[in-house]
Order: sequence, then C-alpha cells, then structure tokens
Amino acid sequence: MLVLNDVWVNWFEGEDKGYNVCPFFEWRKRDKIELLDTIPLLYIEKELYQYIENDLDDLPERLLMKIHNRAIKNGRTIEYAAVVTDGEGIIAFDTMGYRIPLKKSRLIPRHERRVYQMIRMINPMSISMKKLRNQESNHIFSLSREAMLGLSRRERELKQLVMLALDQLREGKNLDEVHYWLTEWEPEQYQLIQGLSFQKAWDRLYQHIYHGWTIKHEQFCQQIIKGQPLFEQLWDKANQIDNDTQIKRIK
Repeated sequence: MLVLNDVWVNWFEGEDKGYNVCPFFEWRKRDKIELLDTIPLLYIEKELYQYIENDLDDLPERLLMKIHNRAIKNGRTIEYAAVVTDGEGIIAFDTMGYRIPLKKSRLIPRHERRVYQMIRMINPMSISMKKLRNQESNHIFSLSREAMLGLSRRERELKQLVMLALDQLREGKNLDEVHYWLTEWEPEQYQLIQGLSFQKAWDRLYQHIYHGWTIKHEQFCQQIIKGQPLFEQLWDKANQIDNDTQIKRIK
C-alpha cells in the first residue's frame, strides 16, 4: 500500500460539499492544522472519489478494511483515515471511528505533487459502488457547486450566512417583511413587488442571492442579519482577517 509521511492536514468537519474543504491557499492561521506521522494513499476511480468528496455517507467496506489502523498521529493509530485521489483531485479524510468521512482536508502543494508522482505508474483500484449514492443533494444550507463557483472562502461563508437568513425569513412567513427585503434588492420594482404572494416574493429574492456574489450581495447580507447576534458573530468570523492568511511555513 502507498503511504505518505509527515502530512499536514487542516480538517473541515461535517462538510458534504468539496468546495468547503479549502485548498491550501485559503488556509488561515487560526485554523487547527495537524501533522500526521503516516497516512495511506489510495488511487481510486472518479465515481468513488466524488462520492467521498461531496457526500457524508457510509464508505465501502473494502475501502475501510484496506485503511484500518494504517494512519498514525503522535504514535497512535487512527482507525479509518486516508488520502484518496482520482488522478485529478486529492482529499484526505478521517471517519473519527465511524464509517463516514466526517473530517476532510486538502493537502499542501508539496504533498499534492508527491501524490501525483506516486500514482504515475499505477492504475486506480476498482471498488464496487452498487450500494453507494452519488447524487449530489442541494438545499438552502448546502448549495450546489455552481452557486459557489469562483468564490473565495470568505465569500462562500457570507453566501451561506445570507442563505441562513433567508431560511429564517421563509420560516417567519411575514409578507410585509419579505416584500421589504425584496424591495431593498429591487427598489425600482416596488409596485410589482407589492402584488406578489409570499412564496413568489421569497423565490424571487432567493434567485437573486443564489446566483453569483457581488458587493450588492455583501451589503444585503450585512443588512438582513443586523440585530441578530448569532448571525452577526458569523459575519465577524468570516471577516476576521489574518495578516498572513496562508500558512507559508509548511508549504
């Protein structure tokens, strides 16, 4: 079995979308970065790789048996952890003793290059996908990759925050409130908006927020969360700036 040594990881927990497992250039100094003594490397087929990267479901038994107690941190074995690649993407995972990839991380550039070198002369292993679900689920708390395309880590965090606010707005079912926020977005359409039902107004607002990210999105996010302590804390966290965002010392 292929093995990587002295591997830096930056675990993102409970992420069912690969875009939230940040690449090295988006790592922050306040992230909890760990050093693994050793971790197995598996070259797998694209379907299984995408399943691991973009899902939180049971991993195949054969894969779990191959990596059982093979990873080591501080001299202690980790029950199920590995780095997997399909030859294009690379991701590390740790099941935390369960059967699903609860923690996920990208690798630093040096280790990514090492992975590609190590698999250069071998073929991907084939693992049955019969019982695996590989259909990406999208909902307001977990947007599609299309909705996050091209956004920075900060922008993704703010977009998810405004979606939380929209969900709260939907649960409240206050017609005047949804008309107000849609008018803030489309002031020139005031008369039309006043005639919309709650659902039509909310859907229209959602579509504005779903597509892209601009300074207008950011200003709207700041307005709609104002006065809500939890949301304001998330705003502050996303906007906390490190003087040295990238962890250059481990590059």
